Amino acid sequence: MNSIKSGLILIASAGLLLLGACTNSNQAANTENIPASSSSNTQPSASPIPKVEGQHGKSHGGQIVETGAYHLEFVPVKEANGTHLDLYLQRGDNHEAIPNAKVTAQIQLPDGTQKTVPFTYDVKGKHYAGLLKEKINGQYQVKVNADIQGKKVDGRFNFNR
Repeated sequence: MNSIKSGLILIASAGLLLLGACTNSNQAANTENIPASSSSNTQPSASPIPKVEGQHGKSHGGQIVETGAYHLEFVPVKEANGTHLDLYLQRGDNHEAIPNAKVTAQIQLPDGTQKTVPFTYDVKGKHYAGLLKEKINGQYQVKVNADIQGKKVDGRFNFNR
């Protein structure tokens, strides 16, 4: 009986190690709690590197992805009428805001449905903003698409509501 238990523990441990080794931590940053505040050149989006807050530059409390020469910070804010979505799109070298991009988000809701949310530029706040009206509890998968003067930049994020 003891050898069966030992064998099961050994197999379970090996399985957990395999799962941990196969996990790709570069796909998306995960935010468990939402803050209470408010066909041209293509940049590769396959390997954005999530940055943790304070690693470099000023953070707005969101999920940060550096991709190519660009810095993207995604900040979801839970509100009564939905979720306010902020995106700080900046040049990676000097963190200068990029005001002239076309930005949209492809969002998969917790129930599996897809939504597209257009973003508009907020000149005063130097960031892009959108509103997701759905209020379903669960995890939302977000792919942000930015077209910066013909260059495509993508970032993947997620958040819980």
